[in-house]
Formats: sequence, C-alpha cells, structure tokens
Amino acid sequence: MISFDWAMKRLLRQKANFEILEGFLSELLCRKIIIKNIGESEGNKTDQHDKWNKVDILVEADGKEIVIIELQYDNENDYFQRMVYGVSKTVTEHIHEGDPYSSVRKVYSINIVYFDLGKGDDYVYHGVTNFTGLHTRTELQLTATQQELYGKTVAGELLPEYYIIKVKEFNDVAENTLDQWIYYLKNNKIRDDFTAQGIDKARQILAFDKLSDEEKKQYWRRVEERRIKDSEMSTAYLDGEIKGEAKGLAKGFAKGEAERTQLKAEHAQLKAELKVKEEKEAELLVRIAELEQQLSKTPK
Repeated sequence: MISFDWAMKRLLRQKANFEILEGFLSELLCRKIIIKNIGESEGNKTDQHDKWNKVDILVEADGKEIVIIELQYDNENDYFQRMVYGVSKTVTEHIHEGDPYSSVRKVYSINIVYFDLGKGDDYVYHGVTNFTGLHTRTELQLTATQQELYGKTVAGELLPEYYIIKVKEFNDVAENTLDQWIYYLKNNKIRDDFTAQGIDKARQILAFDKLSDEEKKQYWRRVEERRIKDSEMSTAYLDGEIKGEAKGLAKGFAKGEAERTQLKAEHAQLKAELKVKEEKEAELLVRIAELEQQLSKTPK
C-alpha cells in the first residue's frame, strides 16, 4: 500500500476516490461525512520545496452542517501554535468580506503526526473549547434564537475542535474500526479482515500495483526524499547529542578544575594555619620549660 500522505496529495483529491476520505473522517468524527469539495491549499502543491502537509476539505456532516476539516503532517517544536494558525487561516479563507460572522463555518483540525507531540498515554486526542462559569461551574448555553440559527445548544459547539492522532504511539492492535485506519496510517498496510468505512475502497485504490509507471516513479522519489530527510534529521540529532556531550564534558572538566583549585587553596591555607599553630605550640612548650626550670630554683 502507498502512504496516506502521498495518497492525499495525488489520489484522494479525485472525486471518484472521495469515498476513502469520507470513510476515514466518518470513523474519526463518528458522523456521516460527505465531501463536497477539496480546496486548493498547501496539500496540493507539487514542487518538492513546497509545504504539502495541509488540505482543506469542505464536507457535509450528518446532512445538515457544512464543516471544514484540516489534515496536517509536520514535525515542528511549535506545532500546537501551528494548529491554531491553521484553523485561523482556514476560517478567514472561507468567509468573504461583508459576510456576517454567522457564516463562519465549524472547523475540525485533524492532525496526523509521526513524531512525539506532547506527553500522554493515548494515541488519539480530542480538544474542544468549553465556557464554564467560574462560580456556578455551569456551561454557557446559546440563546433560543442562536440555537435556532446554528442548530447548537452550547457556545463551545460553534468553535473549532482539534484531533491529534499520534501514529507512532499506536500499538498495532486494531480494537475498533478507527484503529483499522490508524493501523494503515502507521504501517501502510490494510489487513484482509478490516471492515472500517472506506477501507475496502482504499484497499483497491491505494495498492502500489494500481499506480501508473509514472506515479510509481513519483512515489519512490517521494519515499527517497523522505528517507533522506529522516536521515538528515537523525544525523542532526546525533550531531547535537555529540556536541552536547562534548560541551557537557568540557563544562564538567572546567567545573572540576575550579573545584580542584579551590580545594588546593583551602588545603594550603589549612597547612599554613597548622604551621602557625605548631610554631605557636613550640613557643609555648619552650616557655613552659623555662617556667618549670625557674620554679625548680625557687625555695619551697
């Protein structure tokens, strides 16, 4: 099977293959997803130097709501801030000047990451915004008019939601249909017993043998580019470790030398003080001897 990110760029944007993405998104969001349009975005750039880790998908959820979904792939220390930026950018791109704010669509930011993002013991995380009273601890509700306008009950339902799938944290045990998709995301394989929505279509379309000769060349070129990039990152990490270790050793040596110098100075000072005490003691012994001699000559 070909990798999901390459498929997102080349194959899944074709309307005939929407069923694959619809299945994945339906399993993740637990809603019936129908794709209306995949917009032009970073994910559609073809130059090897372009970013190709984000794609905006206009969908219909449960037949009553239009939402925008982002899928992102990247390796950045400030990735959480990137998620916020991506959502903000998407919102502004899908509202026209002069439109009322009520036309702002719901955004789901779906982030598939192949690196260690944050610290946790799960491989799928869901983030929402809740407005809770500081004193009553009750959640902020929408007014009757707002509920009729948006079809929502609480204020937080209007705001973006975030999903993070930490692929490498998945233990390869597919306990449900969502896990079957994550298994594919991690291993580029779809087992024969998988039954998740859209997975059968993916099994047919995303097979390497289904690619044209030119697509195969492009795919292997991308695989090689990623391998080189991963190697560069590993090399940079190892180089950083070596430099850090050398710097640490140098710092430790300098600290040891400073401590040694301090100990030598303290040792010398104590020896000097001891010598003074010994000389003083010798003087006292001489004086004591003189006094004893004088006493012995004195009549009792």
